[in-house]
Amino acid sequence: MNDLMNPGQAPKISRRKFLVGGAAAGSGLVLGFHLPFGIGSAAAQGAAADAEVNIWVVVKPDDTCVIRIARAEMGQGTLTGLAQLVAEELECDWKKVSTEQITAGQNLARKRAWGVMSTAGSRGIRESQDYVRRGGAAARMMLLQAAANEWGVPVGELRVANGVITHSGSGRSTSYGKVAGAAAKLTPPDPKSIQLKAVKDWKIAGKGLRRLDTADKLNGAKVYAIDLKMPGMLHATVKDCPVYGGKLLSFDESKVIGMPGVKRVMKINDSTVAVVADTWWRAKKALDALPIVWDEGPHAKVNSASIAKHLESGLTSSDAFADIDTGDAPKAIAASAKKIEAVYSVPFTSHTTMEPMNCTVKLSPDKSEIWIPTQNAEASLAALSSSSGQPLEKCEVYVMDLGGGFGRRIGNQDVVRQGVAIAKAFPGIPVKMVWSREEDQAHDFYRPIAQARMAAGVDDKGNLTGLHIRVSGQSINAFANPAAIKDGKDRRQLQGLWPQPHDAQFGYTHANLRTEYAMRNTHLPVGPWRGVNTNQNGIFSECFMDEVAKLAGRDPLEFRRALMSERPKHLGVLNAAAEKAGWGKPLPKGVFRGIAQFMGYGSYSAAVAEVSVSAKGEVKVHRCVFALDCGNVVNPDQTAAQIEGSVAYGMTTLQSEISVANGRIVETNFHNFRVMKIAEMPKVEVILPVTGDFWGGVGEPTICVVVPAILNAIHAATGKPVRSLPLSKQGLTLV
Repeated sequence: MNDLMNPGQAPKISRRKFLVGGAAAGSGLVLGFHLPFGIGSAAAQGAAADAEVNIWVVVKPDDTCVIRIARAEMGQGTLTGLAQLVAEELECDWKKVSTEQITAGQNLARKRAWGVMSTAGSRGIRESQDYVRRGGAAARMMLLQAAANEWGVPVGELRVANGVITHSGSGRSTSYGKVAGAAAKLTPPDPKSIQLKAVKDWKIAGKGLRRLDTADKLNGAKVYAIDLKMPGMLHATVKDCPVYGGKLLSFDESKVIGMPGVKRVMKINDSTVAVVADTWWRAKKALDALPIVWDEGPHAKVNSASIAKHLESGLTSSDAFADIDTGDAPKAIAASAKKIEAVYSVPFTSHTTMEPMNCTVKLSPDKSEIWIPTQNAEASLAALSSSSGQPLEKCEVYVMDLGGGFGRRIGNQDVVRQGVAIAKAFPGIPVKMVWSREEDQAHDFYRPIAQARMAAGVDDKGNLTGLHIRVSGQSINAFANPAAIKDGKDRRQLQGLWPQPHDAQFGYTHANLRTEYAMRNTHLPVGPWRGVNTNQNGIFSECFMDEVAKLAGRDPLEFRRALMSERPKHLGVLNAAAEKAGWGKPLPKGVFRGIAQFMGYGSYSAAVAEVSVSAKGEVKVHRCVFALDCGNVVNPDQTAAQIEGSVAYGMTTLQSEISVANGRIVETNFHNFRVMKIAEMPKVEVILPVTGDFWGGVGEPTICVVVPAILNAIHAATGKPVRSLPLSKQGLTLV
């Protein structure tokens, strides 16, 4: 943290100049701190007078405060939320706030002064809130001290509001823009010594302020990576072997090299071919026409049925390990007056980001640059360096706003490596590589497939006697991070079913409780998907809890409450959602309720869904009520929007899946991978109990409860539990 307040000044470049022509200049960009594509970038004419008060705050002569952002913006509102936190401590005029995105190279050059640049696991705000607030507070203190020095008065006699500093004794006043230059020359305070504001005193943070990036989206000014244009740019697209693990044997470039605009056909790795042309469409048409011979490898006969059978073996195998093991759940269940066993399954599913995978790479003798929508700029920098052969200090990653991320753009830097391999053939020329939608669907890092064998018993009074959960499924760590697996045990796959508090604690306690995991990997690559295993485990545990409640002859809400006495925060959101939804009160004829609770990403969530099911099996979700306790809420409107987004994303999994035939992905575009439509969106109501004693995540927690709440409502409506997805397997259709 000692490098947190390292002042300095940097050259600027205007956004327009960069997009229209200046980008071709190349190497000068790495030292600039004002990126051309930031919202309200500080790069403007006459920017030499701008003052970097500290690494978080640049003040312009017109009093505009430019707040620097290190995390990625992918529609979740992190940019605005982080700006609110800095502005709160800065005491500036929110109407004069703009932001800019720093680069990975800048962070490296200043010894990672901005901290972690990864944006995943709902950590964008909760992990950086403390130090960004201290950055804003330090800048305020320096600006006040500069004014005090100018007037020759004690700094304690000064007050500031909306960026205007006043001295009550003399009536003098000045603004941030007028003292910023002097403030930038001061020694920053030790951030550890700063006393942050109490949440109750917030005036900017904690308020439902409008997002800073909305206007550019509405008026078309927003430039995503897929939109980027540069002088002399070439365009590329790729095709990987349709069976993961297969190889590229040959291709006949003579059939397409003479097509209009085509510059080159090239092998870029053992399994991938690329076409480069003067436009993307010409590159795609040539690639579609290119004769390719594949060696589909050992997985060419794998299909969804064989994968399901593989997972099924883990439900009764002896290689599972127990994570929670209190009492003797199997023995208690066997001795119960009533017992139930059920097998649940969820399929692979894709991220389906609206912006397909893409990047623009420019390689020069002394510089490697990439413009990319990435959730982890530092990982992209490392991949750029290793792929290009340039040292880290000669590489730069320009982070563009993401047209969706959901975990796809966090760890796997496959796009970087592909883009660099293509650009090596065109030194000094920017090459934009964009995947087709089909390539994006067929070569995703999917949400892991999983099954669960659930068993429980109840006594003759309807009390739970034991609960046994066995999850069998693919491990993300086995594919992406084998070092995290200890003694063959991957606890990550039981996320949300953990006994420990803080991040993803199981919501129930019992004298006889056992949770297990059996690893069953497939040939397909997997990764985080707006959550890591929590959304699968939420379905397994919360849907089965309704089945057990029915076996016990008890109300699902009351049955849960009896098991949550040691989980007050879990119980708190459950009660809040139930009360808001009117649990137990009459509903219109044909409408039924379902309920679910879960903890993930440091936050507690619960949902109640109201659903009707027609005689034809048409499922209509009318209303969803959510309670989310994330401790502190930076922007309640944006938090509610994130919950609404989790409804849309979660409900897509009710009707779509990624299946496998002959080793290949079947669902390659929106004609057979159905994304939820606006007309299917239910009414969403949100309660945000602010306890203020911790910082939890927002983007992912509620997706863990939306699907089980809806499935439990379907169970109530039809009398039949939904144990496998998509709904079409049950003869049901979402409308």
